[in-house]
Amino acid sequence: MKRPRGGHVLVVDDDAELCELISLRLEARGMKVTTALTAARGLELLEQEEVDSVVLDLRLEGVDGLEVLAQMRARSPDLPVVILTAHGTIETAVEAMQRGAYGFLTKPFQDHELVQKLIHATERNDLRRELADLRRIVAGTTPERLLGTSPAIAEVRDRIARVAPSEATVLILGESGTGKELAARQVHALSRRASGPFVAVNCGALPPELLESELFGHVKGAFTGATQTREGLFGAARGGTLFLDEIGEAALRVQVKLLRVLQERRFARVGSTVEEEADVRVVAATNRDLREEVEAKRFREDLYYRLAVLPIVMPPLRERLEDIPILATRHLEQAAARNGLRLPRLAPEVMDLLRSHSWPGNVRELVNAMEALVLLAPEDDIRFEHVARMFDPPTSSRAPADSAREEEQDWLSAEGELPTLREARDRFERRYLSEVLRRSKGNVAAAARTASRNRTDFYELLRRHGLSPAEFK
Repeated sequence: MKRPRGGHVLVVDDDAELCELISLRLEARGMKVTTALTAARGLELLEQEEVDSVVLDLRLEGVDGLEVLAQMRARSPDLPVVILTAHGTIETAVEAMQRGAYGFLTKPFQDHELVQKLIHATERNDLRRELADLRRIVAGTTPERLLGTSPAIAEVRDRIARVAPSEATVLILGESGTGKELAARQVHALSRRASGPFVAVNCGALPPELLESELFGHVKGAFTGATQTREGLFGAARGGTLFLDEIGEAALRVQVKLLRVLQERRFARVGSTVEEEADVRVVAATNRDLREEVEAKRFREDLYYRLAVLPIVMPPLRERLEDIPILATRHLEQAAARNGLRLPRLAPEVMDLLRSHSWPGNVRELVNAMEALVLLAPEDDIRFEHVARMFDPPTSSRAPADSAREEEQDWLSAEGELPTLREARDRFERRYLSEVLRRSKGNVAAAARTASRNRTDFYELLRRHGLSPAEFK
């Protein structure tokens, strides 16, 4: 059945009578209406339901409607929001429009004004979605947004909504797999550069010489193999956003040039003395503790302070367990669609198991887990045993007795003697430290937190056991 003009409208107003009146008027025009009497409930409904437009009161009890608008825009950048207020001023109207409101009406308002605004907003948004879908088909990409209702991810969305409209450099911190690039794309989507390109580069994936050329470009003959002049990523991202992933991996010589670009807004290609304007907004990300890197003289202190103007910290999944049902369901749907398979249902007890897992790989691990479950679960329902088997796979086909005997042999010396208690403790400690470093991918700060030790003590333990974090990266 064709969707009615105006679609599904969410009305957020603390006046229950006005909500009911608006519902009656809009439903009479064939629209579906959901109401919320608080900002918190309105934001919650945005996570739970597909909404085509929002009617938002500017003066909600105890909350600034413009702040709620910013949070809604952070969740759904293209969602049309019509502001209602009894305190209409030109200044407020201008500010609301600057923050992304689609329209502005003062109370009392005419029915037809609101109806027409919502119809036009929805039709325009439908057209925008169709065009975006076509672009995504051509580009082969699918945009995502930061899902979840936890305070931790809400704080991230709020910070993004605040920093995105500025031109300030942004530093995104967090463990591997927490969604740092997704957050960077959200910053770009909500910025004044949203219509420009979003260009990403992994600074740890290229050697220093190649990274320098990749970022700034080079002229013909600048080095062996430079057979023609080439534009770098700062040029390719002109008018848009350049995302420097794993900035902590960049060599010091590259850091020097990055600092100059951020300070002077100009750069020169490798092998050239001619400077070009850097019309680019830089967003950087790392899973390293950059302050620790500064102390170790591996990262320039002046560059750190230039990058960390407005840091955004991505929370690990273990600190936002309440978001797991939303994330698991969403990524299960995507995995089924990608593989052309029927969407299985997650049994209720599965959610409890998912929440109990430590998720060292964060959201990326969850995405991979949902892909595996779609492919491996033999029935329509994904049950407890499917997930348990995935989290604790059998490591060998040997009988338990054989494994126990091998474990016992592992403790014995070549002569079959037991080690001393101190020797056994040292062996266990070294294994434990190795496992912690493996799970944290060599991130000492994260490993120290897992072991409940401060970094100084943790480094001393690593030194004592001859372990290098670099071996686990």
